[in-house]
Amino acid sequence: MEAVKPTRILDVRNLKKYFPITAGFLKRTVGYVKAVDDMSLFINTGETVALVGESGCGKTTFGRSVLQAIKPTSGETLFTQGNGEVVELGSLPYDKLRVVRRDMQMIFQDPYSSLNPRMTVLNIISEPLVCHKLMSGRKLREHVMQLMDTVGLDPRHLERYPHPFSGGQRQRIGIARALATEPRFIVCDEAVSALDVSVQAQILNLLMELQEKLGLSYLFISHDLGVVSHISDRVGVMYVGRLVELAPTKKLFEKPLHPYTEALLSARPVPDPRNKCRRIMLEGDVANPANLPSGCPFHPRCRYAREVCSAEVPEWRELYPDRFVGCHRAHELDLSSSTQRAVTTGAS
Repeated sequence: MEAVKPTRILDVRNLKKYFPITAGFLKRTVGYVKAVDDMSLFINTGETVALVGESGCGKTTFGRSVLQAIKPTSGETLFTQGNGEVVELGSLPYDKLRVVRRDMQMIFQDPYSSLNPRMTVLNIISEPLVCHKLMSGRKLREHVMQLMDTVGLDPRHLERYPHPFSGGQRQRIGIARALATEPRFIVCDEAVSALDVSVQAQILNLLMELQEKLGLSYLFISHDLGVVSHISDRVGVMYVGRLVELAPTKKLFEKPLHPYTEALLSARPVPDPRNKCRRIMLEGDVANPANLPSGCPFHPRCRYAREVCSAEVPEWRELYPDRFVGCHRAHELDLSSSTQRAVTTGAS
């Protein structure tokens, strides 16, 4: 029996977001910061795809560009609506994009700055419903109370302001606000990075429960590999605005294909005090997105680099089924994960 091909809720093709650099009295454009540079990524319905990479690599810019919160420079973002119709978000007029946005929401990083301190919990959670004119009056209030119960908050506190709540409770308010319009796709932008470890686990479990219950799809942006390994189905690794590897979570953590992924995994702690991992220390600085080096942007820091790496930009290709990589030498390198290095070190 032939396997059913999963439905893509999001298909991003060759997305670019360049920010102009201006100089002089007339503010003429003298260059561009290539925050997102020719990225392609797809997310299946009900799937969680994580984006990882160093701070400043363009993860958040990509997430906001996908939602059209900031206008991409070029590229296509195809979104599958609930009725099965596929629309290109970048070409939609504002009134139609506004309707589609009910299906797309965002959970922000900082639960302290993302909530208006002058608004009650009722007003914060109901704001998307009011903006889209979906509910009002008693029905609105009852829906907000139901959302609060869904995310683990006491509905009796809906008239309170954000300041008495803890960080975890504030993030639950943010999650309830994101769920208000019953979206199908949510961008989680470092949704747990500002929280204590114990609270992180609670919020992650809540997100996974909501995904299973409501059929949500997530783009999960993070720099914490431990969090990513727990929640994601596939992982995309970014370096200065470009995707360098994309693979199922388990396969990527067991056997990375890109040298940058190998270096990231080497920094991940192994929960065994008897094993000491050999961390790969990258030389040099992160490439400047306003002045990228020729060829592969990672080649000045890569210990496996060859002449071709500095001369040609590597092709983004599917090296193995469901495993994509942008590296000239990916087919010949035998890279190790942090677990393999720990085992090797402990044995020696």
